[in-house]
Amino acid sequence: MERTIRERETRESREREALLNLDEEEGGEHLDDQVQRAQEQLISLKRQQEVIEKQKRELEELSRRQETLQAGKVEMVEQFTRALVVLERETYDAQKRVEQLKGINESFIQHLTILESINPKAWENTDINKELNKALSAVDDARAEYARSRAVINAEVEDEVLAPTTGPDPYLAQYAVAPQQDFVYWLKSGFAFTLPLLVLGTVLLLALFLIFAK
Repeated sequence: MERTIRERETRESREREALLNLDEEEGGEHLDDQVQRAQEQLISLKRQQEVIEKQKRELEELSRRQETLQAGKVEMVEQFTRALVVLERETYDAQKRVEQLKGINESFIQHLTILESINPKAWENTDINKELNKALSAVDDARAEYARSRAVINAEVEDEVLAPTTGPDPYLAQYAVAPQQDFVYWLKSGFAFTLPLLVLGTVLLLALFLIFAK
């Protein structure tokens, strides 16, 4: 009977050891699972961190581009606003210049037509002196208009566009100031002007004296 009891105890002891070994194996496997899950979570967190950092960089780049857009917009609005004012002024000056040139062009055509119509050969049966005076007046008017228009055209450019005429410039001559003369000059001029009257008066006095003397 004692043998039976010892065998039973031995069998129970072996069963308890088997159960302990089984519990140890299950506990080890459970710990390995926890470690693996923790590693998987760590990898997932790293991936999420990378995604978040990428989104952060994209947002920072987007913010920088928006600031660049706003600064560029403000700059170009100011530039275009100032440029439009300048262009409006330049356009006005250009239109005024074009109107001046058109007026000068029409005036030149008129003077050219008049000058080309002058034909001295056709004056044979007319008052040559009158026709000559009209022709000379037309030439003087044309020269004056050319000089005036030349001053207007050349004032807007660096180099001269129209060359000066070879004859006298009546446009400038009309503003010429007469040279100042001294008292002796005017005394001589006055004596020269009154000398014919003095001679005529003297002759008349002599004639009257001779008439009454008879």
